[in-house]
Amino acid sequence: MQRRTFILSALSGGTVLTALPGVAAQGSFEVTRTKAEWREMLTDLEYEVMREEGTERAYSSPLHDLYKPGTYHCRGCDLPLYSSETKYDSKTGWPSFWKAMDDAIGTKPDHSLFATRTECHCRRCGSHLGHIFDDGPQPTGKRHCLNGVSLTFRAA
Repeated sequence: MQRRTFILSALSGGTVLTALPGVAAQGSFEVTRTKAEWREMLTDLEYEVMREEGTERAYSSPLHDLYKPGTYHCRGCDLPLYSSETKYDSKTGWPSFWKAMDDAIGTKPDHSLFATRTECHCRRCGSHLGHIFDDGPQPTGKRHCLNGVSLTFRAA
């Protein structure tokens, strides 16, 4: 496993945590792009979150307060990931869901921040979405705490 370096950032417009190098870009996925192609299609913040496993600021995503019927898709490859039927207000500042759509996400251990968490990413392009915690509502008891910049929304 590669040695990782983590830096905390308190920039008001930036991210909270950045992992170097971009682990989300590694692996074998159906949709692949070069670093230059990802940079061209994403904003700086989207790239930092989706390709370098950063985190957007809490309450900064317009998707946080969106509760219309529809589907949340991966910004990187347009794969449907989450139904609005599983979205809830976790009071954490990030869009949260209690379940992903079938065969939509992949997971891996994340050993940053001196603890092991479960990182979730798009199973088709590997884009970092967020983390899964065990403090969500029933029926799953899971909280998929996601970065809104990793998602797009399509109304039903």
